[in-house]
Amino acid sequence: MKISTFSAFKNRNYRLFFAGQSVSLIGTWMQKTAVSWVVYSLTHSKFMLGVTLFATMFPSFLFSFLGGIIADRYDRYKVLLATQVISMIQAILLTVVIWFGHYHIWEILALSVMLGIINAFDVPARQSTVYMMIEDKKDLPNALALNSSMVNLSRLIGPGIAGIAIEKLGDTVCFGLNALSFLAVIISLLMMKLPKEKQNAKNKNVFAELKEGLVYIKQTPEIGFLIIMLGLISLLVLPFSTLIPVYARDIFHGTASTFGVIDSAIGLGAFSGAIFLASLKPGKNLKKILAINTFVFGAGLVLFSHTTIYPLALVFATIGAFGMMSQVTITNTIIQTTVIPEMRGRVISFYAMAFFGMQPLGGLIVGTVSQKIDVQNTVLAEGCIALLIGALHLRFLKKNEKKKAEAAIQKPIPMEAAIEL
Repeated sequence: MKISTFSAFKNRNYRLFFAGQSVSLIGTWMQKTAVSWVVYSLTHSKFMLGVTLFATMFPSFLFSFLGGIIADRYDRYKVLLATQVISMIQAILLTVVIWFGHYHIWEILALSVMLGIINAFDVPARQSTVYMMIEDKKDLPNALALNSSMVNLSRLIGPGIAGIAIEKLGDTVCFGLNALSFLAVIISLLMMKLPKEKQNAKNKNVFAELKEGLVYIKQTPEIGFLIIMLGLISLLVLPFSTLIPVYARDIFHGTASTFGVIDSAIGLGAFSGAIFLASLKPGKNLKKILAINTFVFGAGLVLFSHTTIYPLALVFATIGAFGMMSQVTITNTIIQTTVIPEMRGRVISFYAMAFFGMQPLGGLIVGTVSQKIDVQNTVLAEGCIALLIGALHLRFLKKNEKKKAEAAIQKPIPMEAAIEL
């Protein structure tokens, strides 16, 4: 039997990209873990955890539409290379700030805003460039699923290393290693040989191109529905991750290592979910899998929310994260495989706005609500919302199937068949 889990590795450019990104993303997750721990240790505020997420992700929401237009107008490869170099500079600045030790929360927030702006241009360019790396487009869904597995394997490894590094060597090490890790992805990009892409005409203004993207999404309701559902998940469910430091310190009475282990359990579940998606044979109903996994996500959060037994909580976190993975990966796969090339950057930018833009707002909401009804009840509510969104996915699927059935019935009978009758 032919194993298709790693079929995208047939493409040399993708192999280079995967190797470079794998190293870089471990550093990224080390930095994310260290930032959360530093902020909570500095402020002891659950609300400030939400503010930090807001500072990192809301700029991505504000500038993503511009990032999508840039990705459609200019050489996506060069845009991606530029964002990686600037990301390395941001990581170096953060390392220097933490190294001197006399930092304030506003400095961390300012550098988080800088990273959010970079990501607004990086995501549309990176996702569009992955399309160019794959010679046989049948391998594209596999490549996108492997991307997700890469992100989540790094999430599995990175926080665990960060937790140990913070305790043994200090938080500065996490930031310094992240800065160094960008060299891997920059070198891998410089080694690639990508086909020359056709550039879109630049005679339209930014707002006209943005309107074109909105009209295209409106004319493809399946894409629009998926982006709206991703936005709801990002706003009301995914920000559960901002409360993990509270679980580690206050509920399980742990240390930075406890935080790293919980985050790694979430990474393990998400990595398993990504490998599951990469192993799917072509032709599988991805929308149905997305609906089912949304229920898995919600159920995992509900079970995790009030569990005080640490090993059991890790199991539930892993289950929830398995379902969580489908939200981003399947939505991205459907967009990449169905959107016309001229619109890919702009549609991906709306996808990025839904993913990155709603999470920071959700982080503020979750931070505020958790102060009122406590952290465990907040996560329970997020799990229930995920179950409701899963029901909306099933309802949309049934409506689509009904429309297709009605269209098949109303289809006129060919003249030859009518004569035979």
